[in-house]
Amino acid sequence: MTVDKFTPLTPELHRYLVEHSSHRDALARKVEAAAEETPAPLMQIAGDQAALITILVRAIGARRALEVGTFLGYGAISIARGLPEDGRLICLEIDEDYASRAAAHLQEAVLADRVEIRVGPALDSLREIGDEGGFDFCFIDADKIGYPDYYEEALRLLRPGGLVMLDNTLLDGRVLDPPPDDDSARVMAELNRRIAADERVEAAILGIADGVTLALKR
Repeated sequence: MTVDKFTPLTPELHRYLVEHSSHRDALARKVEAAAEETPAPLMQIAGDQAALITILVRAIGARRALEVGTFLGYGAISIARGLPEDGRLICLEIDEDYASRAAAHLQEAVLADRVEIRVGPALDSLREIGDEGGFDFCFIDADKIGYPDYYEEALRLLRPGGLVMLDNTLLDGRVLDPPPDDDSARVMAELNRRIAADERVEAAILGIADGVTLALKR
């Protein structure tokens, strides 16, 4: 008999683990509330993800980081909180309004001096960065069709021992059997297969939120 070694999350249980994670301050709740007022609240990371990001950034001793897809800045705040005072984060966001709101939240968090937000297509911005091997951490949470290219650019820019974190890698379970007309699920399912077989990294998919993949560059 196969034993299921996980606890199914109810909304109540998820709220419990979010509220028992670190950094549950007024700013976190403000940014979470701001996302609920947008047309796409699910673009926002959850509080448990935010705490995990900060812990991972700090645990690997990251000093330079990248974020692909910034939205309202919750992920950027989480990354910046894990960096040392002289650490630097480059955020890539295509929407000027989201970038502006993220900058305001970072200012309120007293983290703006660690963060540069670049507005424009993320792949173009990534390819303009020539500092190969100069980064420690990269968080990818943007358009899903672009994930394969973002992943490759992240590996180019990360040092050995650097960490890529990709959000939404389960896509509400659609990666199990992607519908023919669901390009995002098809691309993500193929990328999940590629990362699992990629000898350049050690990888794990975590059942957090909509699926989080961690890939540690060898």
